[in-house]
Amino acid sequence: MSEGVVTIPVRTTAYAAAATPGARAVPVEAPVGIEINGLAYAVMMATPCDLEDFVTGFVLAEGLATAAELGPVQLHPVAEGAGTVARITLPAERLGPVMARARLRTGDSSCGICGIDSVEAALRPLPRLASCCMIAPAAIRAALHAMRAGQVLGQATAATHAAAFARADGTIAVLREDVGRHNALDKVIGALARAGIDPAGGFLLVTARCSYELVEKTVRAGCPLLVAISAPTDLAVRRAAAAGLALAVVARDDTMTWATAPAMETVHGL
Repeated sequence: MSEGVVTIPVRTTAYAAAATPGARAVPVEAPVGIEINGLAYAVMMATPCDLEDFVTGFVLAEGLATAAELGPVQLHPVAEGAGTVARITLPAERLGPVMARARLRTGDSSCGICGIDSVEAALRPLPRLASCCMIAPAAIRAALHAMRAGQVLGQATAATHAAAFARADGTIAVLREDVGRHNALDKVIGALARAGIDPAGGFLLVTARCSYELVEKTVRAGCPLLVAISAPTDLAVRRAAAAGLALAVVARDDTMTWATAPAMETVHGL
């Protein structure tokens, strides 16, 4: 198995049938703190393989230096599964943008922000959800069909993501679209807040790969179930499990897969 892939236990259900246990390979997602000349520049989420190439390409894409000016990339694991700090050195005359970014950072301590602190900040604890998930699989299937039919921008452009909030019976209450999957979910959460709708009374759906950011947005909104049409990353599954979020992934017309224990234990029909 590649260093960028892990296997997680799952249950797959055909909506009307009982779920069957199994396993699924998911990509690893972990924070990579990038330090330049000892200054924390950015924390990126990445699959932790070929990181020397990633950091080099990132620095070049940011326009911080040329390939000839880059020093070697030094990788320092923070802790098991908690990420990596990548350190690189640039010539002094190239440090203007790096210094400017460091000055704009908020929350600096007297000793500055080190790479390890930045990586840990990316994985700060999530609140534990108070409500459990009691959504029938048939309701999820109905919501998936309704969301697909409601994607006006997607049908016109084939270039946008959608997110939706469904009531417990599967009817869509809010649907929003955007070129960014995170933006689409933010729009839905914002619409619920503006309308005074409690996210705990239903579930969220996204037409995207289930990364940890989408899990975190769902948890912070107080919604007990997230349904994604694509597969999750390992970090998304771990963050969902820690927060008590039910996570249904690879949700298609015929089957869906439960990736976290809350869903396996509390969803009707499992």
